Amino acid sequence: MIKIVFFGTPDIGLKSLEYLHNCSTIEVQAVVTQPDKPAGRGHKLQMSPIKKFALEHNIPVFQPKSIRKEPEIQEELKKLAPDFFVTFAFGQILSQDVLDIPKYETINLHASLLPKYRGANPIQRAIINGDKETGICTMITELGLDCGDVCQKLVIPISDTMNCEELWNEIAEKSPKMIETTLIGLKTGSLTPQKQCEDGLCMANKLTKEECLIDWTKTNTQIHNLVRGICRCPSAYFMFNNKIIKVIESKPIDGTAAPGVIANHSKEGIDMGCGEGLLRLIKIKPEGKGEMLAKDWYNGVKKG
Repeated sequence: MIKIVFFGTPDIGLKSLEYLHNCSTIEVQAVVTQPDKPAGRGHKLQMSPIKKFALEHNIPVFQPKSIRKEPEIQEELKKLAPDFFVTFAFGQILSQDVLDIPKYETINLHASLLPKYRGANPIQRAIINGDKETGICTMITELGLDCGDVCQKLVIPISDTMNCEELWNEIAEKSPKMIETTLIGLKTGSLTPQKQCEDGLCMANKLTKEECLIDWTKTNTQIHNLVRGICRCPSAYFMFNNKIIKVIESKPIDGTAAPGVIANHSKEGIDMGCGEGLLRLIKIKPEGKGEMLAKDWYNGVKKG
């Protein structure tokens, strides 16, 4: 039996935690997740999906504000004598003191084909940049940013219409078995991690609000990639009558119009001028309202 402590917060890691919990070769001794955070209109404290699952299955939960600065929690983890720590979108940087706790290693699941897209937003960056493929890696965690030896890689194709939510879900589906085989391979010695080469190294820096604002002078394909790359996370947007209009779904089409100008409108959507081509807005979310078809929003604006 391989003893692990699972570190994670958002739901992308939920299927991995569930799989490992139900795995006959692995014992999930505890879960480490971010503190509960206020959410919704009432700003009520909300637990992470990882914590909710752990509580439902009687798995001990630790919620440090910063595990590097909380020796009491570190001591509790040492008492468990785990073989491995497994991290998957945990959201905190681990210190060497923490990395030294497990008997073998701390294993991280990273959502890119390392060394490409080290950093916070690899899923979004791959789509924004128009990549045709990405993937997932299991890796040995070191103090540097996503620079540890790679254990396993899996390539995932990116279609021209795939958005970040769909890629997020595919990564969540394909990660659990990969984590299991990595843990077994490392413990038995049948898997040898490989050092990362520096060829193709690039960073996936955290997205800024400025990057999410649509620049209509870019090509329709570039803007479409932005839209699907950050769909609802947090969404590309433009301003209309001093209101934020988030774009949820779009499609590049042929045509010409001045950048940022509505060229056509039909039952299919609103066609906006770009630096090259047109971008059809299919679904949007106006400020203060729910998601709607772009054509319905346009009809309402005309009547107003």
